[in-house]
Formats: sequence, structure tokens, C-alpha cells
Amino acid sequence: MGDTTTVPDSAGEFAGTADSVAGLDEVLWNTISTAVLLRSHPRFDERVLDAYARDGASALPTAELVGIGGLVDAVEPSESLVSLARERAGERMPQLQLHVADPAGWEPTGYDLVQCVLGVAAFDDVEAGTRHLVERARPGGRVVIAAWARDALDPLPGLLAAAVRDRDDDAEASPAALTVDVADSAGNLAHWLTELGLLGVRAEEVQRHVDLTPELAWQLVEGTRLRSALAGLDDERIAAVRERYLASVAGDDVVVVDLSTLIAVGRRPEA
Repeated sequence: MGDTTTVPDSAGEFAGTADSVAGLDEVLWNTISTAVLLRSHPRFDERVLDAYARDGASALPTAELVGIGGLVDAVEPSESLVSLARERAGERMPQLQLHVADPAGWEPTGYDLVQCVLGVAAFDDVEAGTRHLVERARPGGRVVIAAWARDALDPLPGLLAAAVRDRDDDAEASPAALTVDVADSAGNLAHWLTELGLLGVRAEEVQRHVDLTPELAWQLVEGTRLRSALAGLDDERIAAVRERYLASVAGDDVVVVDLSTLIAVGRRPEA
């Protein structure tokens, strides 16, 4: 379905981890994507850019909403995740075009809606990448950005980093940051997007806390940016990190995890 601009699978932050990402659909991606779509309001016949589309959690329902007269360009660097999204979509939504590509280099413009769900932190240059997304929207078009709230997933990143540092070789590796300083609160996110040229920006925090089981604690490592802390480790070392990490989660009596997000909606100025 759709055309695919091939890039090395390693270019994707979640390359090769499609199953781990998909394992979080119910508890994470689907819930967050639903909250975003309630605010982005995809409409019949609209053209939409879904940046960092992952396994299609937001792109597929968006395609349903725009109908066959619309278009959704779902752009994701990981070939394995795009393949999963394509498998899920089948042939029932010709309006969904899936692309293995870097959102920072996506050139088409004129979209009625540009949305990015928990993706801006993946840009090498966060400000330049987000500005590039803003510029993909047509004059008067909507831009919707969802980001992790400050302290989301805490204390899991710190516990994971400590478990990695405790490896026998004493090498250090910290997980990639989940949040962006300029977008770690509703106020900061709204101010930042306004500075990037959007008008009438409204941002809010969508609070959500879920019970944390050992299974979910490890799923959140494997299926989110936390996985970057495991880069370069073989299976034996990953197993050792997992054991230490889960022991710390239990030892610190972490039984609830904060999955709160920030969602901002704004418009590009009319020409």
C-alpha cells in the first residue's frame, strides 16, 4: 500500500523492534492517539501528514476519518514498523500512504492537518525538525503535537540507567530523553509552538496513570525511547540488565507509572 522511500532500517529509532512497540498499543499508543485525534479532528477529504507514525496507531484511524477522498501520508523511519502498519491496513484504505522516510526531510506541503504523536524528541535538531513539520501545513492548516509531560515514566529511566551502569564492564549508557525542555509542560509547549509561527495555540496535559506490573515495566523499556540504553548489548547482558532493573522497580515499590502527555493544537497563519 502506498509508496515507500527506502532508508536503512537502522535509521529508525525503533528499527527492528516492531513487536515490542506493538505490544504497547493497548496501554499506550492507541490511548494517546485517540486523545490526539479528539483534538486534531481529521475530516472527510482532508490531506494529513502523520509524522513518526510508528505502527500506525494514529495514522490508521486518521485514514478512516478522512475517507477515500482524503489522503494520509504516514512517515516513519523504521521499515519494520511501516511493514506492520501496512499489514494492519491491508487493502481497505487506499487513502493511507505509508512511507519509510525521515520526517525531517519530508518535502510535500499543503496539508490540512499535520500531526506528530510523541515524535518530536526523535529529531536530531528538535527545533529545526518541528519547524519543518509546521511548514508542511497549508496556510490556515492545523498542526497538532503530542509530547511526553515532564517526569513521564519516572523513575523508570533512572532505574534503567543504573541497571546498565552496573554491568560488569562498567560502561555507561543512559536512555534517550523522553521529554524536550521547551515542550515539557503545557505552557512551555504552547509558547514554543507560538514562537515557531503557529497561531491560537492551545495546549493541555492529559493525565494518565496506570498500574505497573513487571511485564509492563520491561515493555516500556523495549517499546519506547528507553530502549536506546540497551544499544550494543548482547542478549546475555540485556537479560542481566532486565533482572537488575526489575529488582530495582520492586525494591523501590514502584507500582504506578505516569503516562501523562501534552497535546497542543495550533494553526498556520493564512497567506
